[in-house]
Amino acid sequence: MYPYIHLGPLHLGTFGLMLWLAAVVATVVLHKNFVRNSVDADALSVVAFVVIGGVVGAKAWHELEDVPALLAAMHQIGAPGWGHPLDVVMGFLHWFQAGFAWFGGLVAGIAVLMWQGVEARPEGTRGWLAGIRMLDLAAPAAAIGYGVGRIGCLTSGDGDYGIKTTLPWGVHMKPDALVPTPDLVQPTPVYELLFGLVLCWILWRLGRKYRPIGWLTGLYLALSGIGRFLVEFVRINPKLYFGMSNAQVAALASVVVGIVVMLVASALKTPAAAEMKVSPPQKAAS
Repeated sequence: MYPYIHLGPLHLGTFGLMLWLAAVVATVVLHKNFVRNSVDADALSVVAFVVIGGVVGAKAWHELEDVPALLAAMHQIGAPGWGHPLDVVMGFLHWFQAGFAWFGGLVAGIAVLMWQGVEARPEGTRGWLAGIRMLDLAAPAAAIGYGVGRIGCLTSGDGDYGIKTTLPWGVHMKPDALVPTPDLVQPTPVYELLFGLVLCWILWRLGRKYRPIGWLTGLYLALSGIGRFLVEFVRINPKLYFGMSNAQVAALASVVVGIVVMLVASALKTPAAAEMKVSPPQKAAS
């Protein structure tokens, strides 16, 4: 694995580089969806805010799962004897380069997208409908962005790989991986990339027709939850609840919420995006 690319004095983390590539790909897909739906919004700004919020949310969720370990890490970063403020900064960056929870990033990303939807008011929507409409528009971009970003976990060897395997496509974690192992393991990030590509294609195709606001968001939550639940069977995450990992429990919650959102959107017959466009003002009768 290649957790860093060394260019002279520069040491670039491959996880960060793949996160950047994921943001670029997601921006392109979101921009095309904005154009296709005549939405006047800046895709780059939307994705930038979502990436920042998602990374912070994913890190916070991961660390709050083990508060004593978080306090110990923070104490070590600020411990006396580091000698220079730059040492503290570098220690923080080293601590921040690994350990992210998918569900925390999902929740934070949804919150940021809804806020931006309220601000952008796509297709003349207002209030919470505008936020949910933005989620619909961003669903394909989120699917492919997540898949591409996962490859950064593989290149850095941060522990998100799979269980020991004898499959011909198994991968070796080199000793310089962030979480090394001598075993041949399943490349679960590759599975998630392939699933993300398929999910993006499905959402893009379904988004060609106007559907009740929130329906595509529900479908994304349900299908992405199913994908994450299944991949956890070959991941090294510890099984904590009824033989399931934390991520599997969160994935099941995502599936349930997604199905409920789809049913509610269909039952309430929330106006489709085409019906939310603001009509031009009528001229007063002379």
